[in-house]
Amino acid sequence: MRVRLYCMLLLPLIGYAENWPQWRGPSLNGISGERDLPVRWSPTENVAWKLAMPSKTGATPIVWGNRIFLNVAEGGGLYLWCVDKAKGEPLWKKPIATGDYSINKQNMSSPSPVTDGAAVYAMTGIGVLKAFDFAGNELWVRDIQKDYGKFGLNWGYASSPLLDGDSLYVEVIHGMKTRDPSYLLRVDTKTGKTLWRVERRTAAIRESPDSYTTPALLKYTGHVEIVISGADCVTGHDPDTGKELWRSTGLNPDNNPAYRTIASTVVFGDLFFVPTRVRPLLAFRAGGRGDITESHRLWSFNNGPDVPTPVTDGKYFYTVNDRGLMWCLDARTGQEIWGSQRLKPAIYSSSPVLADGKLYLSNEDGLTTVVKAGPKFEVLAENDLAGYTLSSPAISDGRIFLRTAQFLYAIGER
Repeated sequence: MRVRLYCMLLLPLIGYAENWPQWRGPSLNGISGERDLPVRWSPTENVAWKLAMPSKTGATPIVWGNRIFLNVAEGGGLYLWCVDKAKGEPLWKKPIATGDYSINKQNMSSPSPVTDGAAVYAMTGIGVLKAFDFAGNELWVRDIQKDYGKFGLNWGYASSPLLDGDSLYVEVIHGMKTRDPSYLLRVDTKTGKTLWRVERRTAAIRESPDSYTTPALLKYTGHVEIVISGADCVTGHDPDTGKELWRSTGLNPDNNPAYRTIASTVVFGDLFFVPTRVRPLLAFRAGGRGDITESHRLWSFNNGPDVPTPVTDGKYFYTVNDRGLMWCLDARTGQEIWGSQRLKPAIYSSSPVLADGKLYLSNEDGLTTVVKAGPKFEVLAENDLAGYTLSSPAISDGRIFLRTAQFLYAIGER
């Protein structure tokens, strides 16, 4: 018993390799617990390996053990790649669907895959959802558009599924190109069958119903809720039944018909933070039922992001907008710690990651700025990979995995 306890006490000291099983990582909020991560790199320095990519994507690399999973668009098809994490070599490439197309920045590979360590689940922008085992064998396939009608989003479907336990939660929040209602699905990971489907109706008009967000998982004091943002409101749902438990409006105070939502809800402990189209960014405390618009709102901020999803450690809340202006707020009060700090001018679409006391922020030109986390703004490094970048960073085993339109990079020699 003493030996076992001694070993447990040593774990934080010797470090460990985390998986990155979903778009926002092991805690679903953009935070990694790993230490001694790279700070500086270039296309030829501090790169363990790089793997050529056939196209751009908004999908983040997903990591489990020695395997990296990638949604890939190539030659009109959509594929799931499995890559050896140590060597950077493809282990297999499996087709998910045909019919890829591009619209504005994205193609239909934008949703990130998710994994539970036994299977990997790949969603596409054309609605095909497919499960594979780690050997690349197909387990089941669904066509969400065939089952429930065509997606009606103005700029193409891009939401990643949320994996929790034996269920995938898939949101389809749309409206501008369809009269069909938006909805949330719970899908059984073993069979691919729908366990429940609930419609999500709002008063949003024209393009403002369209949401490109990913569902968030809110866990607090014995409660578990699925949080969906977009279409001018944020809602919380019972994961067992899909029943709506609470709702807040006020995400589109001027009823702007073009207020589509891209950045996703961020959760930390009993707090959750809901971006809109820049303003307002809203913070709430968990535990509400019914209309929580006033009762559980903590603060509002008018310099939120449009595309990049923010990140927080529960003390400090960090957000960067599409033009590279960055703020740090007190997570519970919304008080500005520092603000309007300029990163290198460019467009920022990928979401920041917080790890090892640092923030990693990539822009569309492939430059990743490393900023010191905490109450003082300090740029530690600017690292240019010179490739078009929409994908957010992933972290595992002391390395940072960055995906441009040209390459997947493993940053760090460890």
